[in-house]
Amino acid sequence: MTLRKWFYLFWTTMLIGAAASGITGFILQAVDQEFDFMGLSAMGYNIFWMLVGGALISLVSQIGFFAYLIIRFIGLGMIRNMWTWNMLQLIILVIVLFDMIYLNYTNIVGTVGLLLISVAVAYFKVKLTNKSAWIPTLFFMSVGTILEAQPALTLHNIASAVFMILPLVACNTWQILILGKVLNTNKEPV
Repeated sequence: MTLRKWFYLFWTTMLIGAAASGITGFILQAVDQEFDFMGLSAMGYNIFWMLVGGALISLVSQIGFFAYLIIRFIGLGMIRNMWTWNMLQLIILVIVLFDMIYLNYTNIVGTVGLLLISVAVAYFKVKLTNKSAWIPTLFFMSVGTILEAQPALTLHNIASAVFMILPLVACNTWQILILGKVLNTNKEPV
């Protein structure tokens, strides 16, 4: 990856994070009275800080994405068997989902919703690349997003979780789907 490609990925992800949190925050302000910070008169001020917050959330997403890529590289170097690595990822995925639903008493609908989004993103990633992208994409979109969203999930406040998770999902989706295009590794159109 060149510096130019990394800058493209960095800034586009930051813009997506800011936009997603701005839209999410605006909707939450309109729907949830507790999420309204300073009243309707300061909505522009609130939206500005939501955009800044979304840019920061996108940084969390980017750090998580590159951490996953590094761990994947090291893990495949140590294990050297793709099937074993994929099964390890699936086992960790099941453990994390079990933890989210039963041990943390998290909203089951939110966890299942995140899993369904992860499946949809994995489906599109397979369409863009090949079948071997299914499990890594499913793993990163679900486990990566849950780990990145831990600060909001520990508050047990649905508005805070939604405000952090939706921009994370948007940023993670963008990064995982665009990576092949940025690196010119997508399969050729038929």
